[in-house]
Formats: sequence, structure tokens, C-alpha cells
Amino acid sequence: MSKSKNIEMITGDPKKAIIKLAVPMMISMLLIMLYNIADSVWVAGLGGDALAAIGFITPLFMVLVGLGNGIGAGANSLIARNIGAKNHAQANNAALHAIVLSVIVSVVFTILIEAFMVPILKFMGAGSTIGYAMNYSYIIFGFLLIFVYSGVASAIFRSEGDMRRATIAIAITAILNIILDPIFIYVLNFGIEGAAWATVISATLSCIIMSYWIWGKKDLYLDLSPKNFSYSSKIMIDTLQVAIPSTLETIIFSALAIIINSMLVIASGTDAVAVYTASMRIVQLAMIPLIGIGTAVLTVAGVAYGAHNYKNLQTAHSYSIKIGFAISVLLGLLMFIFSSQIAAMFSYTEASAVLAPEIATAISVLSLFVLAIPHGIMSSMMFQGVGKGTYSLLITLLRSLILETVFAYIFCFIFGWGVVGIYSGVIIGCFVGGTIGYIWAKFFIRKFREISIRKYGHKEE
Repeated sequence: MSKSKNIEMITGDPKKAIIKLAVPMMISMLLIMLYNIADSVWVAGLGGDALAAIGFITPLFMVLVGLGNGIGAGANSLIARNIGAKNHAQANNAALHAIVLSVIVSVVFTILIEAFMVPILKFMGAGSTIGYAMNYSYIIFGFLLIFVYSGVASAIFRSEGDMRRATIAIAITAILNIILDPIFIYVLNFGIEGAAWATVISATLSCIIMSYWIWGKKDLYLDLSPKNFSYSSKIMIDTLQVAIPSTLETIIFSALAIIINSMLVIASGTDAVAVYTASMRIVQLAMIPLIGIGTAVLTVAGVAYGAHNYKNLQTAHSYSIKIGFAISVLLGLLMFIFSSQIAAMFSYTEASAVLAPEIATAISVLSLFVLAIPHGIMSSMMFQGVGKGTYSLLITLLRSLILETVFAYIFCFIFGWGVVGIYSGVIIGCFVGGTIGYIWAKFFIRKFREISIRKYGHKEE
């Protein structure tokens, strides 16, 4: 699709735009998640401690990857709003600000995370797994710039509707990762460190390719030549108004994982963390279509908001929830029906075989989690798209860090339901928090409609 067709697509029918943006995003995220599952499967062969170590490191890694995704979300929102407002120069400058910001943030956080890795892991209760966790983490976090820049560059392509190249870049990372994992872990006998090196090498290649498209081929709608950069505190603030809350949301998800892991250790030991880590990989796989749709909503909502088109904003929000829920029902059923077969993937060695029945139970219960997500995530992504990152953050804070942890604690320790109580609490908390976010989003769209009609006379478009 040409760059002019991409712009026509994101400024046209929101239903068509959401599908065209979401499907490539789903494909690329599916590849990433398949890598994550393959990573867990290969690491599981090293034993329960190694798999649990990945469970402890994953929340921290997601925080740092979230830095790139957060800056990317801020850039995506601002660029899309400027495209909707037909302000090409500001769109270019917004993209360049995001790239500069990604470099600054990467350097600062690389120093911080490497310096405090040991106390962080001890605080999380890594225990006997800390050796594995350290070996993995120093490599992954030492190359933070690669992951942050990758998130920002992908968002720049998405913001102008160029999903083809955004998908190709991510596909290269994921496929190469899947190929390199067993080679580095077992053939070269690097163990858990091999998994880390496979991830770094794959992401680096993807960054090189995206950089070539941006500055070598130069055929984007956006022109990211250095001459188009003009420092603007307003652009920086506008980007950070979405980037900071979006990054904090990732931190909230990671904090939730740390809290849940701690509850699991108290309720049933470190094996429970290994079980939860494996089962959540499957839940995250089922969430891919929802995140893909939500990412599309961010761009479409940004363009609609920039163009003061309340009808497209309203359609994007409602339509995304409908198709999201339909997909969730199907995937939730598949998880429930095939829980035992899925669990078998994580129990192919003697060291991990004992976990299979518990993983199957976890997947069965957590299949309901997928149904609790759509209305909340689409509302949050709509708020990010219109530049109201703080609203999205508050929804996530209420849903994940407050309601999910409170219900998990009550069901596990007060009601005495044990590990299943933790799973149930996460599900109920997610649904209740998402419902509050949905109601808030509906009120926001109604108010935006009134303002648009009063100021711009947009009654039907």
C-alpha cells in the first residue's frame, strides 16, 4: 500500500481502518508471542528454577520494553492527531522528538537497572532462581536501547498506517529469535544466557532494517530528515502526556505480576510461579487480537480527534469492543477445551513434567480472563489515541494494581481458595475495572460530540 493510500485508509471509514491496521498487528504480535512461548518451552527444559527465573525477569523486562512502547504510543497519538489536523511539519517533528527521547531514556535506565539488579531480584523473592535470573538479566538489560528504539520506530510506521513494514520488522525479530533459541541454549550450550543473546541479536537486526527504511530508502509519508527537527517543549510535553502514563501502565502490569508472584510463593512455593508463568504465556497469546485491535484504535482515534470527527471516534470505540468480545469468546473456549494438551508443551522433560496438571488447571480458570478484557482495553487505547494518557493510566491503575490484587488477596487468603483464588481474583478485578473504564469512555465521547457540534458544526461526518 502506498503512503497516500495509507493516509486515506486511516482518515476514512474507522471500521475498515481498524481491521486493516489490526490484522497485521495481530500477525506480528502472534509471532512475538510464539517466540515467548518457544522461549519458555526451551528454557523449561533446563528445569523449574530456570523457568521461574524467566517469570521473575519478565515483569522487569516488560517495564523496560514499555519505555519504548510508551514513547511510541505518545508519538503514535501525536503524529496521528497531526495527520488528522493536516499538519505535516508537526507530524515530522513529533516523530523526530520521539527518537531523540528514546535514546536519552535508554541510556539513563540502562545505568539504573544494571546498578540495582541484585536488590530488585532479592526483593521479588527470586531465592534459588537468582543465579539464572542474573545471567539472563544482565545481557537483556545491557542492550535496552535496542528494545526501546524498536518500539518507537514501529510506532512511527503504525502512526501513518504503514502496517506492512511495521509487521515485517517485528516478524524478522520473532522468527530469527525462534530459530536462534535452541541453537544458543542447547547446541552452543549457553543455557539461559543463550535465550538472552538470541533476543538481543534478533532485535538488533530488526532495528537496522527499520533505520534503513526511515533514513536510507526515505519513502515514508513522514520525512525524518534531521533538518526537520526543531526542539519544541510543547511537542515533548504532548508526547510525554501519553508516553509517561503508557509506560506507567506497563510498570503497573509488571508490579501486578510481582505481587501475584509473591502471593503464589506464599500460597504454594516457587513452582506456583513457574505454573503461572507458563499459563500466562497462553493467556497473552489469546490477548494478541485484543491488543492488535486496541493498537489500531489508538491510531484511528487520534486521527478522528485531530479532525474533530466525533462520529468516527464513537464508531472506533464501539466497533472495537464488539469484535474484541466475539474473538475473546472463541479463544476462551479453545483455552478451556484444550488446556491439558497446551499444558503438555511445558512438560516435555522429567524436570518439568510434574507441573503439567497444575498448568492445565491454571489455563482452564484463566480462560475466563480473556472475556474480561475487551471493553477495558479498548477504552484505555481510545484515551491514549486522543492524548488523554492519564485517563488510560487511571483505568489501568484501578483495574490491575487495585482491584485485581485486592480480589486475589481476598479469594486466596481470606476465603482460603489458594492458588485458584488468586486466578479468580485477577479475573473479577479485570472485569470490574474495565467496566468502569468503559463507562468513562462513553461519557468522554458524548462530551466530545457536544463540543464538536457546538464549535465546528460536525453533525454527521
